[in-house]
Amino acid sequence: MAIRYQLIRRPPAAVWKILKRPSSYADWVVGTHESAPREGRWPELGSSLTYTIKVGPKQFEGWTVVRHYEPPRYLELEAHAPFGTARIAIDVRPWGDETLVIVDEHPLRGLGGKLHNVVLDSVIQLRHRDMLARLARLVEGETPRKPAGGGARRGSKPGKSAAEEASRE
Repeated sequence: MAIRYQLIRRPPAAVWKILKRPSSYADWVVGTHESAPREGRWPELGSSLTYTIKVGPKQFEGWTVVRHYEPPRYLELEAHAPFGTARIAIDVRPWGDETLVIVDEHPLRGLGGKLHNVVLDSVIQLRHRDMLARLARLVEGETPRKPAGGGARRGSKPGKSAAEEASRE
């Protein structure tokens, strides 16, 4: 089993904004060249998206189906590729003002399932490190960071509101 964590310096809603957009999967899922809706309304239960994998001059088609959906906390997918299927669970946890994303993936069927071992898990770990870093960059790039302190003005004294401080000036 390959489990990887990533702290994203934005709130969970910003992460879900990206997860809910099927065309963005190609921007952060390693190995995916293009992605688009296939069936249903992504990412509702049973919906799916298609994707293209390019390996050198070769191109392969695959699709991903939503198997479990509990917004804004959990998304579980089954990815179908030419070499088999994999379960990918994405856990989106509030972490203060930020988000902890945990991805848990393992092969289910096909060649990947038959050959599943520590070496394959190591490869998946490397893929996840890059994938989660891409997701973080995408989320953080599309979502402006809110000012620290919930909008309080710099230099304001503890216990005083920003309005009280402004009226003193």
